[in-house]
Amino acid sequence: MLSMEHFLLDRPIAHRGLHDKTRPENSLPAFEAAILHGFPIETDVRFTKDKKLVIFHDDTLFRMTGDGRAVADCTLEELKTLLLEGKEHIPTFEEFLRFVGGRVPLLIEIKSMEGVKGSEIASALSEALEGYTGEYAIQSFQPLYVKAYKKLCPDIPCGVLASARTRKEDFGGSPFWRIKAHIVRDLSLNFTVKPDFVSYCYADLPRKKVTKFKGLKLGWTVRSKEEEALARKFVDNIIFENYLPE
Repeated sequence: MLSMEHFLLDRPIAHRGLHDKTRPENSLPAFEAAILHGFPIETDVRFTKDKKLVIFHDDTLFRMTGDGRAVADCTLEELKTLLLEGKEHIPTFEEFLRFVGGRVPLLIEIKSMEGVKGSEIASALSEALEGYTGEYAIQSFQPLYVKAYKKLCPDIPCGVLASARTRKEDFGGSPFWRIKAHIVRDLSLNFTVKPDFVSYCYADLPRKKVTKFKGLKLGWTVRSKEEEALARKFVDNIIFENYLPE
């Protein structure tokens, strides 16, 4: 059980960095802005085609770069030619870790990826994080990724991401996404994953399964002070964007 002094409770967590119209999400300037305000950073990690770790949220590149391909269909060298909203490059995971350098804690989401086993992504991540001296936690919509990371790194806080309203894209395009969505919604694998925390869509709360969970509860994604007031009725801390919490 995480203590009440844990960093996941200390301050609101900046969703994909402190991004705005001038600083794209998951870019180094967005991360620097979060650091300057003292906010922990939530970010996303996934594999490229050549199994390099990069910081990028969507399965496809179009929304952030205008390129129609999937991240999983591109090599790292190909991604290096693209810009986030025409402004900033896509960081590698290693570059991200060097840049943050332990200045604020990290909440790292492992994106669901079709055909990628938990042991594979957990091994790659733990290797990249070996020797990293800053505080961090791991979360994912894919419970078996969380379980695999907990097995490799039992001292690192690991949590399950969940929502009552998920899409095929949230599960890497899996043909079994509806089954997986049901499992995620009801936290059905918590008995085997044994997560340290649950990170649930605040707009779907309250839910009985979340209320009954004994560990720390995070609510995402909060976008105003009004939403924060609602979320804090049900969760211990928030993941936010588009405004500055007090």
